[in-house]
Amino acid sequence: MSSPSTRHIPVMRDRVLALLAPALQVPGAVLVDATLGLGGHAEQALESFPTMHLIGLDRDPTALELSAQRLAPFAERTTLVHAVYDEIPQVLARHGFVNVQGILFDLGVSSMQLDETDRGFAYSVDAPLDMRMDTTQELTAEIVVNTYPASDLARVLRQYGEEKFATRIAANIVARREEAPLTSSAELVELVRSSIPAAARRTGGNPAKRTFQALRIEVNGELQALERAIPAALESLSIDGRIVVMSYQSLEDRIVKHALAAGATSTAPQGLPVEPASMRPWLRLLSRGAMTPDEDELQANPRSASVRVRAAQKVGQAA
Repeated sequence: MSSPSTRHIPVMRDRVLALLAPALQVPGAVLVDATLGLGGHAEQALESFPTMHLIGLDRDPTALELSAQRLAPFAERTTLVHAVYDEIPQVLARHGFVNVQGILFDLGVSSMQLDETDRGFAYSVDAPLDMRMDTTQELTAEIVVNTYPASDLARVLRQYGEEKFATRIAANIVARREEAPLTSSAELVELVRSSIPAAARRTGGNPAKRTFQALRIEVNGELQALERAIPAALESLSIDGRIVVMSYQSLEDRIVKHALAAGATSTAPQGLPVEPASMRPWLRLLSRGAMTPDEDELQANPRSASVRVRAAQKVGQAA
């Protein structure tokens, strides 16, 4: 197995670190990497800010093991925790931290999880229907496809995969599993392909892409956790602290966009002669809209193609 540093190219690493830099240059600053993965962004931050302490969270025990190897030279300045990102306040309290100066989210499935074919995240190779980011949890994609009623399957595919043919795919899954349980990704890919009209299969890449995304999000409760995590993270930031969130699909990005925009918008009624302090914006957005990779980044790291980066600085306390 190759080393974490050779297996993982951090997406938009330099841009992300530049966004966090003003907060992390403070002596003794703390960065929470809420989705540590293989530690690429964390390693660069520890090298760039020699007094910074890292708190790295990941729900994947394998990712924590590999990132611990990568970050071993900085062991005295790192705290690695097996946790989901909506547990940030509890993790900080458990380790004696009140507020932190920087928080980074790199959402979605990691490069390692895609590359470990037996995890079942990739629709391009045959593997067990697993899709768990945390391999200690019980719910798997196999359980979802073999036990959910057709109506719930269709809801998952429509809501999390934005799949137009959700009802047809769900009905075909239920019909197939009556003959024998679905256990492999190849079986599911073929079933999805046969459920989608030929004309619709000609564009948009692999027709199973949306179904696999939806099942992964359902298995890992990703969107519900994110809806809890962003407000909790913002509450944990110190004044002048910064948050950077990297999203790879529209459902994630929408949650992040709305949460940051709400904090950056005055709630005072129009025409009020003096804006009350409690109604002033308490976040400052660090870019207009989402940032995207440039051509050099796309050439070096094709997996960065879909990333959308949003960032904000905390300038006050939420009312």
